[in-house]
Amino acid sequence: MSTDPKPVSFFEAVDRIRRRDKRYAPEAYALIMDSVAYAIRTIGETRHVSAAELLDYLCDFAKQRYGILAYSMLQMWGLRSTEDVGAVVYALIDEGELTEQDGDSLAGFSGVFDLHERLELRYFDEQVGDPGNGPHPG
Repeated sequence: MSTDPKPVSFFEAVDRIRRRDKRYAPEAYALIMDSVAYAIRTIGETRHVSAAELLDYLCDFAKQRYGILAYSMLQMWGLRSTEDVGAVVYALIDEGELTEQDGDSLAGFSGVFDLHERLELRYFDEQVGDPGNGPHPG
């Protein structure tokens, strides 16, 4: 018999977090973990991902998965700002699901960019391009 505590599953960790803080839906935590995995796959090696990098990869991943609805989905789960993303990341760190390195801080997620602009408003620019270049009603 081992005296080590039983490892907690990801879902149990999210349940524990949500008992303390109900601001974010369980899907928000899953999205963060999926975004970290996406970042590591995209980078091609297992290494630390900074707050700024994670935010960029999260946006790319969310746009690929949800398209124009990416911001709506994040908003529905409580992720309205980069600060919200940081709060979820640090809750996962506190539960041992993610790790931090020296120099990392919650402040690294503060005011990095506007999620709405990055996910929804820029989506049209990326998908449609400059509206001045398209056909004009005639």
